[in-house]
Amino acid sequence: MSAAAQAAPAVTIPEIGQAFGGGFFSGITRDPDTGKRYLNITAGAEYELVGAWGKYGEKIDGADSFTDSRANTEAMAAAGSELAQKVLALDIAGFTDWAIPARDVQELQYRHFKPTTEENWAYGRNGDNPNSEPVGLLYTDESPTQTSIEAFQEDGHEAFQDRAYWSSTQRSAYGAFYMYFGDGYQGYSVKGHELRVRPVRSQLID
Repeated sequence: MSAAAQAAPAVTIPEIGQAFGGGFFSGITRDPDTGKRYLNITAGAEYELVGAWGKYGEKIDGADSFTDSRANTEAMAAAGSELAQKVLALDIAGFTDWAIPARDVQELQYRHFKPTTEENWAYGRNGDNPNSEPVGLLYTDESPTQTSIEAFQEDGHEAFQDRAYWSSTQRSAYGAFYMYFGDGYQGYSVKGHELRVRPVRSQLID
């Protein structure tokens, strides 16, 4: 066995929606630069926040990753984002490494925790997720379906609201990516708009 393998802790992959690491397991992403795989954990609904992403017209260096939620959020906070600062200050079940989900991490929240029975927004590149495991395919009208996890279904105590949620992935100096959790529409909005955030944290697998 290699030294690296000996040093890496064994990680048992939870079931989607299983309570884990201060929240609920929401899927696996792979860092496109390093190839490292991460478990993504979504915080409970009681920890949702609302706020502006940042300043309109200000390009933030280091907030462009589609997979590294924490790096994006730290860059946002350093640039003065109050929303990012609030997320970084969270302590949930002793875990203090929470972040605003990067775009491909957020996509897994919808794919696995879709609250509604509405048809999906099956246009453009909605659902395309090359950094998830397995790779996420484009949404169809009927896929993904409403989650089978009752707590995350519409009106459940952990359910996402039928609203837009920020990701931490910047689109430009003027906008950042978001997802609408009614039908899975992935777009981008003006940074000064106040949208919801459901925090996440990640744990290295290998």
